[in-house]
Amino acid sequence: MKIAVYCSSRTGLPDEYTRAAEAVGQWIGNNGHSLIYGGVNAGLMHSVALAAHSAGAEVTGIVPHFFAYRADPLVDNLIECTDLSERKALMIRNADAFVVLPGGLGTIDEWMSTLSQLVVNCDRHRKIVVANIGGIFNPTITQIAQLAASPLARSEMMQMSVIARSCDETIDILNKISQPK
Repeated sequence: MKIAVYCSSRTGLPDEYTRAAEAVGQWIGNNGHSLIYGGVNAGLMHSVALAAHSAGAEVTGIVPHFFAYRADPLVDNLIECTDLSERKALMIRNADAFVVLPGGLGTIDEWMSTLSQLVVNCDRHRKIVVANIGGIFNPTITQIAQLAASPLARSEMMQMSVIARSCDETIDILNKISQPK
């Protein structure tokens, strides 16, 4: 399975975020999956990639040209693209599942873009696992739930994002969605 991970490229983040990134990366490699990520050599992006690579995963980084100088040297496959929109499209197109780790606006944008694509395409087979570590995404989750309950959006929106409250729960969910059906 190819798993796209969206997360922060910021450094100096709380240890609980870094531990979650490392655990997800290690799980990806230990279970014979591949990682697709933003390809930057910083923050949680590098943490998840290093852990996945160290555990034997194939690692693909997708980096816009203007971030190429920040590309992580440990990637097995580096794909340069024109901009962030193309990066999101490539990640969505090439992944079988998605993990949202703590991150800022870029991470939320990737999550919402992926969710929108899955809803519009009625793609119920691919899931988005949101690692809501420390409640970082609570306001976003509440907003999505309110929209899903309103006449403005499709109610299946919430079903495509599976919310995990901890690192352990994130791994448990990944174990469930990776099982052959």
